[in-house]
This record gives sequence, C-alpha cells and structure tokens, in this order.
Amino acid sequence: MRAQVSVILPVHNAEPWLDECLRSVLQQDFEGSMELSVFNDASKDKSMAIIEKWKVKLEDSGILVVIGGHDSPSPRGVGYSKNQAIAQSSGSYLCFLDSIIGCQVRREPPNSTERYTRWINQLAPEQLLTQGVPEDLLLFYNHLRKGGGVRRVDQSLLLYRYHPSAATHSVLEATIWTHRVRFLEERALPHWATFTIWNAGKQGRRLYRSLTAGARHKVVAFCDVDENKIKKGFYCYEDSQERPKPRVPILHFRAARPPFVICVKLDLTGGAFEDNLRSLHLQEGRDFLHFS
Repeated sequence: MRAQVSVILPVHNAEPWLDECLRSVLQQDFEGSMELSVFNDASKDKSMAIIEKWKVKLEDSGILVVIGGHDSPSPRGVGYSKNQAIAQSSGSYLCFLDSIIGCQVRREPPNSTERYTRWINQLAPEQLLTQGVPEDLLLFYNHLRKGGGVRRVDQSLLLYRYHPSAATHSVLEATIWTHRVRFLEERALPHWATFTIWNAGKQGRRLYRSLTAGARHKVVAFCDVDENKIKKGFYCYEDSQERPKPRVPILHFRAARPPFVICVKLDLTGGAFEDNLRSLHLQEGRDFLHFS
C-alpha cells in the first residue's frame, strides 16, 4: 500500500544521534499513512543495529520502515543516499528529516552558527526563493525547474545539529558556488537586460569572473560604500581574453541603478548595509537578489 508521506533519512555513522532522530519519527502526530525510508551509506558503527531496533517499534505503531544501503569501503555521499532513499520510497509526499528550508530551527549546540541560525529563522515566505540556500541544493533546484514551489511554516520543526563530522562539511564551497552561479544565470539573469553587482570587493569580483561571457556583458557597474574602491573608478578583468580588457565602473550605491545582485553578507555591518538597502525602497526578487 502506498504511503501518503515518506520520511527520507540518509544515514552514515549516525550512532550518537539515531535514537533521538528515530524517536522523533515515532512521535509525529500526522494522522495519515507514513513510511520511513532509510538508506545506510556504508556506516561502520552501530547505526544498522539501532535502525533494526527502531524498525520494530515504528512498524508496531503503523509506520512502515524501508531499509536500503551498501557496505562499500567508503560512503558515496549524502546526495547519493538521499536519492536512493527516495527511489525505494512510495509516498506521494517526501519529508526530508534533515531538510532546513521552510521552517524555523533549533541549533545544537545552541550557540553554534548564531548568525546563520538567525538568518534561517527570520526568512519571510517570499524570501525562500530569493535567499533560501538549502543543503539539498540540486534537489531544490530541480524541484523548481519542474514547476515546484516552497512554503514557509513559521514553527520550529527541526533540531539542526552542528558537529565536525556532519555531511555539510564534506561538500566543497567551490562546488556550491558553481551550482548557485549557474542557477542565477538560468533563472534570474535572463529577465534583466543589465544589472549591477553590489560589492566591488573580493566576493563581487569573484561573481563577475564566474559568470559566462554573455552574463558578464550585462554587468554595467559594481557599487560599494568603500571610498577607496569608488575612487579607483573601475574594475579591470585582467584575465579576460577580450581586447580591450573589460573595465567595469565602480559607483557609490546611491549612484548605481538596479537591478542588483548583492554579494554582501547580511548581519555583519551592525545594520548599516541593511539600512542602505532599505533606503532605496526596492523590491526583493524584482529589483535585487542576494548572492552571498
């Protein structure tokens, strides 16, 4: 019988946290049919024994448990494991037990990544598409490409654990950056004839260099508040094969024109950047996007 909801759980050496995790599945108050789809990604600890123990408890409560996995010498990664757990599931809806987009979270330890946690918990519903950067990035992007949407539930539904062995740390920052740039070019930039990059510093210049040639040609300026950068007058892309090499003006943000791709990290300037942005009375998604 097909379940209404499949809870997706990739597992790799999760022994210290599995009991608490699986107890949370048992304690769900959802009244429809539910299954738990677990994929064990080459765990070398006692994860499988814990899963088998909880399988009995869960199925006694009416929650079907589907278990897959492999015992190769090395794990194949959280993305692979999630895809396998999805493939073996039957639910009409998928619930990712470790997904952070769309709800508020509690951090464990409580004071870890305070700025990031504050950002997650303050996102407005309309910002899920303009600022949301879920850990399941490729799945999220493919979901949107197929016409899917996102909804905000303003409740704390997730205990988001931070520890040195978390799968989060295994994904290279450069890989995430590349996927985000390509998605920016695919989804947002085609709607803009030109745009300004807000940040004439390292991150702004990195974004400019990461763009395809066609997207780079749409950049009419960088903008900033740093007088030294503004006095320089322009950024020259020295590695360009074009002749003459591109020279992009650097303007004060009040002299620049939207739309903006903003490469300034939020909550780091004592509110100064946020005040500057609000003073322009722009609409997020139409006049600017955050890319930081």
